[in-house]
Amino acid sequence: MMELEGEKPKYGEPRKYDPTFKGPIYNRGCTDIVCCILFIICILGYVAVGILAWSQGDPRKVIYPTDSRGQFCGQAGTPLETKPLLFYFNIMKCASPMVLLEFQCPTTQMCVEKCPDKFMTLLKAYSNKEDFKYYKNFCKEGLDGLTVTQILRSGLCPAMLLPSKPFTRRCFPALGQKKGGEITVGNNSTFVDWDGNTRDAKDLVAGVKNATVVIEARQVAMKIFEDYTQSWYWILIGLVIAMLISLLFIVLLRFLAGIMVWVMIVMVILVIGYGIFHCSMEYVSLKSEAGSNVTLKDLGFQTDFSVYLHIRQTWLAFIIILAIVEVIIILLLIFLRNRILIAIALIKEASRAIGYVMSALFYPLFTFALLSIVIAYWAVTAVFLSTSNQPIYKVFNETACNHSRKICEPANFSTSSMKAECSESKCLFAFYGGETVYHKYLIGLQFYNVFLFFWCANFVTALGQMTLAGAFASYYWAFVKPDDMPAFPIFSSLGRSLRYHTGSLAFGSLILSIIQIIRVLLEYIDHKLQGTQNKCTKFLLCCLKCCFWCLEKFIKFINRNAYIMVAIYGKNFCTSAKDAFFLLMRNMIRVAVLDKVTDFLLFLGKLLIVGLVGIFAFFFFSGRVKAFENTAPNLHYYWVPILTVVVGSYLIAHGFFSVYAMCVDTLFLCFCEDLERNDGSLARPYYMSASLHDILSENKAVEETEEPTQSSPHQPDDQDVQLKQ
Repeated sequence: MMELEGEKPKYGEPRKYDPTFKGPIYNRGCTDIVCCILFIICILGYVAVGILAWSQGDPRKVIYPTDSRGQFCGQAGTPLETKPLLFYFNIMKCASPMVLLEFQCPTTQMCVEKCPDKFMTLLKAYSNKEDFKYYKNFCKEGLDGLTVTQILRSGLCPAMLLPSKPFTRRCFPALGQKKGGEITVGNNSTFVDWDGNTRDAKDLVAGVKNATVVIEARQVAMKIFEDYTQSWYWILIGLVIAMLISLLFIVLLRFLAGIMVWVMIVMVILVIGYGIFHCSMEYVSLKSEAGSNVTLKDLGFQTDFSVYLHIRQTWLAFIIILAIVEVIIILLLIFLRNRILIAIALIKEASRAIGYVMSALFYPLFTFALLSIVIAYWAVTAVFLSTSNQPIYKVFNETACNHSRKICEPANFSTSSMKAECSESKCLFAFYGGETVYHKYLIGLQFYNVFLFFWCANFVTALGQMTLAGAFASYYWAFVKPDDMPAFPIFSSLGRSLRYHTGSLAFGSLILSIIQIIRVLLEYIDHKLQGTQNKCTKFLLCCLKCCFWCLEKFIKFINRNAYIMVAIYGKNFCTSAKDAFFLLMRNMIRVAVLDKVTDFLLFLGKLLIVGLVGIFAFFFFSGRVKAFENTAPNLHYYWVPILTVVVGSYLIAHGFFSVYAMCVDTLFLCFCEDLERNDGSLARPYYMSASLHDILSENKAVEETEEPTQSSPHQPDDQDVQLKQ
């Protein structure tokens, strides 16, 4: 629509013709210097936090179990090196609810070389020299000359031993089950407890269950780690296949964009359809299997995730999800069939641009390397920070005691007033903490670690976006390609970005990081208040999380286009963001018609690659194909390498296609700028290629919204080149 005379344009003034403008401006200055200085200071502080954490932390606390004195069992170079297992004096006390609250069993724990393998009481073992010698392996020192009563009163030995087996470096009763469902321990259904009473073996289950609830995740992690050691080379092969397929797909797009897009669409529909068919067959085959009709709610959480694949409801959920995805894709294709033809032309132009800037395809490897460094630094710093506390000891008592759960010192606890008032109490290791200034602000340092992780990760991503944008903008605004392009577009763009626009990159990534850290805090608050919230609080938190999720998506969109404008014009972040936003608003219909449809097609490409590699990985690792039955490794969870290959394939495909997506976004903004600056005449010819002016001429919906004064664009010819020169 034509603006009324004298009325201010709604979305800013369009660009004016400038005969000196030939793409990314080289005569530029530093932008957002204040934010650049702030970013450098924060990075230096981040390094200081890492050094402080590494000097104070002790990762052994994560690796080794800890006895009642806070010593590490099995740690090399210590007296406990030959004692890698943790033994509980009275496993029954682990049934206390405090175990789940404080992650510490209220009984004496000591490091031992082996777990006990027989029934034995202290009273009987004391009268037999050989038995008592064996019994001493599970007692503290200082037993000489003491009677049984004195030993038990001093807590130097357990009242009895149970046949046990090591489990994640801890000794737990060797529980079994007979055919009738009867629980046994050491092949016996009963045992004499620490008080001399005869108890059923099933009474030990509660203690073992509570004692293992804290370390159950570690056991799963160990199995997963073992699966990785058995299948890492097959996973690597799967990722290489994903990389080759992605590279082949990109190369074919360069020469056969139209055919490849339609082949991709058909294959995505067929792959999802096959998934629905396979899930339906699994659902029907489980109909006659016993126990397959159990609901997921009744089953609850299981550490062996393969159990869920034997439940019909799991496959029904897969069928429903895949069917919804299939229907959505088909409906979108029906409604966007005309727009797809237009988007294909834009993909062809992007392929031509990538053909001139082939090094852009490998730039995601550089981004991935930088992100790996950021993630590794954050993870190592987080581990050292979380293990830099001091051991804290608390009073544990079975009966009522005013000093229960209070902090104590094990060295002088036996002569303290707390021991005098509560004679049966013990001073045991509880957790790691501290009262120094460093320990008081430890949570703040962890928060700083997380925030800088977000900021650095977003900075690396932003650097990649601006670098690619500068390279592809150099291609678009080169009137004679490739003569007017820089010799090395990626390197020259990377150099400009780091030299002049580190502050703008830091500014945009800072805004995004603040929103992300707020989302993390909302999730933390929601987790802490879980079970105590009323409906109003839940609704409020849900609304806040939804709003900040939408805000994060919007900021990512604004940042992406702002970096493109910074790469072209060299202005500061706020000005570039404003210019990009108004430019997109002046071309709102084109954004929906061209840019977003192209993003949808590229997403289908990623989905196809992930689907093909994922199906291959499923049949290989699950042993469903007889040809690979003897080749596939024996695993605890075959879904571990499958998920790894699927996620890795998506990241690889996303890396390749992100170059395409950035190329499309850059060319689109340059295309809109070109339409405003030039009119297609001999004096002001368009920089766009034949493909892009075909898009403009075919897109009638856009033509009708444009001012009729614009003439038909055309491909630059020799006369235009001479005129420009």
